[in-house]
Amino acid sequence: MQTMNCCPKGTDRLFHALGDEKRLAILARLTGGERCVCELSDEAGVGQSLLSFHLRVLKDAGLVQVRRVGRWGFYSLDVRAVNQLQECLGILGAAVDQRTRCCTDPTCACSVQ
Repeated sequence: MQTMNCCPKGTDRLFHALGDEKRLAILARLTGGERCVCELSDEAGVGQSLLSFHLRVLKDAGLVQVRRVGRWGFYSLDVRAVNQLQECLGILGAAVDQRTRCCTDPTCACSVQ
């Protein structure tokens, strides 16, 4: 399968991580700033192991970063990943608006008919 060469490398992992309601809810909570994992656990309505799984997916995708203080983890959004998503969506949106391909790279998935 061909990839979208016009989007930054690793964008596929970001979209995969966004493909779950619980992870989207966690990200929404983090828009207000850094949160302790204990706060997220109380608010998320999921068990500790499931919350840990979702946080790991978000962290592995680069959407969140963790700051450790003793045994506690404090999670926050990684602005670089949000910017990467905006860049990719901007490229795709501009291509749709102009009814053109998103780039001129002949190996990009947008070039496949």
